[in-house]
Amino acid sequence: MLFAGSLLISCRQVIAVEETNTDLIIELKVDSILALMTLDEKIGQMSQVRHFDLEEKEFASRLIGSVIHTEGPLPGENASDWQAKFTALQKQALSTRLGIPLLFAVDAVHGQNTYEGATIFPHNIGLGASGNARLVEEAAAITAIETQATGINWVFSPCVAIPYNDKWGRVYEAFSESTDLTNELAKASVRGHQGNLSDQSTVLATAKHFIGDGATDNGIEGGETSLGVDEIVDRLLPPYRAAVEAGVGSIMASFNTMSGQAMHAHRALITDTLKIGMGFDGIVVSDWKGYSKFGEADVVKAGIDICMAVDGDLDDFQTGLKGEVESGNVAQARIDDAVRRILRQKFRLGLFENPFPDANLITKIGSQKHRDVARQGVRESLVLLKNENNALPLDKEISKIVVVGEFADNAGLQSGGWTINWQGTTENYSGATTILEGIKEIYQGDIIYDKNGTGDHTDADAVIVVVGESPYAEFFGDIGHEASVQSHNLSEAHKNYIDAYANTGKLITILISGRPMVVTEQIGHSDAFVAAWLPGSEGDGIAEVLFGDYDFKGKLPHSWPKSISDYNNKYGPNFWDESITPLFPFGYGLQYKQG
Repeated sequence: MLFAGSLLISCRQVIAVEETNTDLIIELKVDSILALMTLDEKIGQMSQVRHFDLEEKEFASRLIGSVIHTEGPLPGENASDWQAKFTALQKQALSTRLGIPLLFAVDAVHGQNTYEGATIFPHNIGLGASGNARLVEEAAAITAIETQATGINWVFSPCVAIPYNDKWGRVYEAFSESTDLTNELAKASVRGHQGNLSDQSTVLATAKHFIGDGATDNGIEGGETSLGVDEIVDRLLPPYRAAVEAGVGSIMASFNTMSGQAMHAHRALITDTLKIGMGFDGIVVSDWKGYSKFGEADVVKAGIDICMAVDGDLDDFQTGLKGEVESGNVAQARIDDAVRRILRQKFRLGLFENPFPDANLITKIGSQKHRDVARQGVRESLVLLKNENNALPLDKEISKIVVVGEFADNAGLQSGGWTINWQGTTENYSGATTILEGIKEIYQGDIIYDKNGTGDHTDADAVIVVVGESPYAEFFGDIGHEASVQSHNLSEAHKNYIDAYANTGKLITILISGRPMVVTEQIGHSDAFVAAWLPGSEGDGIAEVLFGDYDFKGKLPHSWPKSISDYNNKYGPNFWDESITPLFPFGYGLQYKQG
């Protein structure tokens, strides 16, 4: 009776705790599971693989804790198939001794961009130009819904880097060169993605890449970040602090080095600064093959909790880490800390109660309501750099418009990297509206499409030339990197498009790019010039502004270079070198109605 009475009191205490402190009850649950786990089960929770890396039953036998969807074999032909695939893998995890559910992750960096038919938002650089935190939060919330609709509950977004040099191939993934603006939008993105985290329409967010990825010398992906401590503290750390304060569930380590030390193995920054100093209680996840690339056991000792053990890494990770723990090189307490963080987020997501995706969300993928928000994002991201000779807004009553260039009628080109495929696509994809299609929706006059910029239609009342840089992602976009074909300049073909129509009256140039480019001469040849960034699936948002249905709102999230020489040093025109005066400063942007 004494035991029964004590148990009753204990249960009442737990109920009271649950009603008043959800976090505390989660910690009690985590501790109870952790106490039952073997070393193999703990290392399994720390293992992340692709959904096609293993046979279905191996997800149970290898005790896998999380799955990443990357480019490769698709989970299925449609969202129902995707959900079915991830449900099958989840059932494998639940069939294990402890029945710990899986996390499913994806690089949904501007919408659920791996699923054709999803709503694709402007890349972060465009959202940074909007300066609209509420819009960023709403876009993230929609991304969460459409991601959950495809069976995935964890996104590797937002990127909160501060780009120092536009030679870096990931500039468009970040919001701005401004730390203050990035702070604000990072918090908004985390709030939008995570919402009420246990709700099945929200996902775990990831702030990345910790730390210094955008500030490497000469903009090299994975290069050396040779900043002083004060610069790191003042410019690079605040967005992570903002994300932590907003409750971000995970943070991804970066490929770069500091003082020659790989960030993945940088205990002083990952454990001492991020986890202890900032009080971050979530998951630190490695980037691609982080375990084998950056020192194996050293990355776990530094504070990495989940290792992306993909592309042949799994055996070495699981066997190697077990041996390191058994030899005493990796402390058991470090393993327990990692697993505690993983279980904590799985409880916060409500996966133990609702481990399977919600089929009712599927109809929301690419819905008109979602696309309306994305189109608003396009409109507010556009930055008007020049407007002379009453070039804009365009009069809907004029007789003839010529639209020039392949970028005008290609959804893949207007969306950039991380769209359908890792490196993007150069084809149209389902559900998207091109810039030309948007113009045709608004303007009912004579439209000539001169895809190849022949210059044969100089009698037009207005010419809209759409130029830009082809899609790329990560180091393939690093200017000067051996794997890249990118340049700060437009291609000769695109320069010729502008030259061919330079003296025809109203020449409006629209630049599709993931960063500022050196287009000083082309701006001079144009009557109006618009930086449209990478607008995503809703190209009609551009037409709505060109024809004056909406005014320009966007302001430059980056200083704009006037010449290639602005990048002769390690960093771009806004960092340290006071002798460099940008063509347009941060925050510049014209409107139809000033003031």
